[in-house]
Amino acid sequence: MKLVLTEFVSLDGVSQGPGSPEEDTTDGFTQGGWFVPHMDEAFIEQAAQWLGEADGLLLGRRTYEAFARDWPQITDPDDPFTVLMNSLPKYVASQTLGEGTWDPTTILSGDVATRVADLKARPGKELQIHGSARLAASLLAEGLIDELRLVVAPVVLGHGRRLFPEGGAPTGLRLSSTTSTPGGLAILVYERIGDASYATYTGVSDLS
Repeated sequence: MKLVLTEFVSLDGVSQGPGSPEEDTTDGFTQGGWFVPHMDEAFIEQAAQWLGEADGLLLGRRTYEAFARDWPQITDPDDPFTVLMNSLPKYVASQTLGEGTWDPTTILSGDVATRVADLKARPGKELQIHGSARLAASLLAEGLIDELRLVVAPVVLGHGRRLFPEGGAPTGLRLSSTTSTPGGLAILVYERIGDASYATYTGVSDLS
């Protein structure tokens, strides 16, 4: 399976609490819900298409606990995500969580990178990370994430936990597609291509 990260980020890179003011108030964060005003039908259609490619969800403990609390309560028959979110296998990277409450759930403890690599070796389409920024950063550093789907909202927050924090592993990416929605979301899809590359600019001839 291909390991794919889907992440909602502000223009200044914040990924914390996109869905509601109560979603994640860690470290005194009070600006949750910043993503919601920009959602529209085009984004919902794209996100539903992505979820349809998933054969499993890989989540960090905090994201898992929030999802396990909220998704089983959504019963709208017109919601395009509910059935898959509640029925797909969930894999949770945690050294402290004893068991899952949102079936079917498997806890990944110990050497998480090795266990994720084992999951990737299984047949299937995509193993998807949603949110779970700390887990995503660690797996990106291990070279395990194959594709990043970043949905950038037109807002600058100035505070909050960022997807790519200071001290993260340098990583080379290739932009494979870009789209935008009427609500102003920029959807950027990147493929991981290895280590970051560097060069010195000496003139426009460098670009030929």
